[in-house]
Amino acid sequence: MELLATLQEMEVWADAGARAAVLLCGSVLLAVAVDLAFRRVVLHAVGFTSTTLDDELVDLVHRPVAVTIVLVGAYEAVRALGPDPRSIDLAGNVLTTVGVFLWVRAALGVGQTVLRHAEGEGRYRVLKPRTRPVFQMLLRGVVLGSGIYFLFLAWGIDVTAWLASAGIVGLAVGFAAQDTLANLFAGVFIIADDPYQLGDVLMLESGERGVVTRIGFRSTRLLTPDEVEIIVPNAQMANATVRNECGGPSPRLRLTCSVQAAYGADLDAVRAVLLAASEGEHGIEPSGELGPRARFVSFGDSGLDFELTVWLKHPGVREDTLDRINSKIYAGMNAAGLEIPFPKQDVYLTQVEA
Repeated sequence: MELLATLQEMEVWADAGARAAVLLCGSVLLAVAVDLAFRRVVLHAVGFTSTTLDDELVDLVHRPVAVTIVLVGAYEAVRALGPDPRSIDLAGNVLTTVGVFLWVRAALGVGQTVLRHAEGEGRYRVLKPRTRPVFQMLLRGVVLGSGIYFLFLAWGIDVTAWLASAGIVGLAVGFAAQDTLANLFAGVFIIADDPYQLGDVLMLESGERGVVTRIGFRSTRLLTPDEVEIIVPNAQMANATVRNECGGPSPRLRLTCSVQAAYGADLDAVRAVLLAASEGEHGIEPSGELGPRARFVSFGDSGLDFELTVWLKHPGVREDTLDRINSKIYAGMNAAGLEIPFPKQDVYLTQVEA
C-alpha cells in the first residue's frame, strides 16, 4: 500500500512537472514569436514614417513585452507544480518585482526618448533645451513613484496609512513654506512658458532695468547698467507686467534724444547737428525706414523742443549710445553757435507808494 501511494504521488508530481515544463516552454516560444513579430513586422511598418520616434519606441518596448510573457509563464508553471499557497505567493511577488523593475526602466527610456524628440527641430519641436530638465524631473518622479507603489502592492504592503500621513505632512509643509513653494511653481511655469531668455533686457514695473543673467527655480537675476545684480522672486515676476525689450520679431529698441534750441535758432541747422551726432554709431540702424530722424516737436517754455530718434540694434547698448550721442549734440550745438536755453524767470520790482 505504501509503495502504491508513493507511486501515485510520483505520478502526480510527474504530471505537474510536465504541465509546468509545457507552460514554461510555451511562454518562451510565445515570447520569441512576439519578439520576432516586433522586429520583422512592426519595425518594418513604422520604418515608412517620416520620424524615427516610433522606431525607437518599438525598439524600447519589444524586449520588456517578451520578458513579461516569460514571467507570466513562469508564474503559471509554479502554480502547476502545486506547492503550498505561501510558496506560490512568494514566487508571484518575486516575479512581479522583476516585472516592475523591467517596466520602470522601459518607461524611463520611453519618456526620455519622447522628450528628446519633443526638443527636436522643425514642426515636431515642442520643448526648448532649457525646459527639458523640468520635464525630466517630473518624469522620474512619476515613474519611480509609480514603481514603488506597485512594489508595495506586490508584497501586500498597505500604503493607505502612509499616503494619509504623507498628505498631512505635505499640507503642513505647504502652509509653512507658502512663499517658497509659490516661487518654485512660478519658476517652473516661467521656464516652461519661456517669456524671456538669458541675455534679454527687461524693464520691471518698479522702473529697474537690466539684462537677464540667470533664471532659476526660485528667482530671476538681472544685471543693471550700474553693474548691480537684482534678485527678483519668481512669484513676483510671474504676477507682474514685465517689459521685454528684446521680445517681438526683432530685438531693436527705439532711442529718443531730446534737446532744446533757443527761440530764433535756425531749424535746419539744429536738424543738421542732430543728424550729424548719429553718424558713425555702429549700434544703430544707419539708414532706411529705421534710420535716424530729427524732428521739431513743440514750442517749449524756454526754447524749441527737438528730438533725435534712432533705432538701436540691441537694447544692451542703450546707455552708452545715449551718452555718446548727447555728447556729440552738445559739442555740435556749441560749434554751430546754437544756444541751448535753460529755464529763466524775470523778477520785476515795482515801488508802491504808501
